[in-house]
Amino acid sequence: MRFAVLVFPGSNCDHDCYHALKHVVGVEASFVWHKEESLAGFDGVVIPGGFSYGDYLRCGAIARFSPIMKAVEKFARAGGSVIGICNGFQILVEAGLLPGALIRNRGLKFICADVNLRVETTGTPYTAEFRKGEVLTMPIAHAEGNYTADPETLEKLKRNDQVVFRYCDASGNAGDAANPNGAMENIAGIVSEGGNVLGMMPHPDRCAEEILGNEDGLRLFKSMVNSLSESRV
Repeated sequence: MRFAVLVFPGSNCDHDCYHALKHVVGVEASFVWHKEESLAGFDGVVIPGGFSYGDYLRCGAIARFSPIMKAVEKFARAGGSVIGICNGFQILVEAGLLPGALIRNRGLKFICADVNLRVETTGTPYTAEFRKGEVLTMPIAHAEGNYTADPETLEKLKRNDQVVFRYCDASGNAGDAANPNGAMENIAGIVSEGGNVLGMMPHPDRCAEEILGNEDGLRLFKSMVNSLSESRV
């Protein structure tokens, strides 16, 4: 099994994702430069965090037009497994592969902190290893993580069970006090209607080993890999 880790000018979590996949999970991983035009031979794609193109214009807005994104769109629309983390989530939204928008944090400040997440669904390839309602801990590091969508889109996400993670407190309560950035209904991660494209602001790549604080992120990557393995049987 082989994963592509995309690299844009300004990516800074590409090595974290590569390490988590190759050296912790134990699957093949390769860096793919943004000017490449093919994803042939890959089973999954990771769009890592960072500040692609310096976040100029709008987060993810320039990266969305990189040559590799045409291949990502084709890969995703064919049912391929794609995960966008932080800036990767922003790029997926800009590319139209996920609905909604990610805007400035309500406090207009960059936030770097551990947060609690509640697992809203286990019906995705990325959360099959979790329990619905389980509380995870993952770090965030962003200035534009405030998820927003029009009422119709928001209702569709909830109706189709596409909200994957919500910010919550340690007891699992998704109240405003546990919302770090003002995201609508505490949304921290969503999945495409087909279930194969995941976008999330928290960083599973930064909590994939016990030495980093916990292994909740490792469980997400293992879930993705195991689901792909089962689908190939």
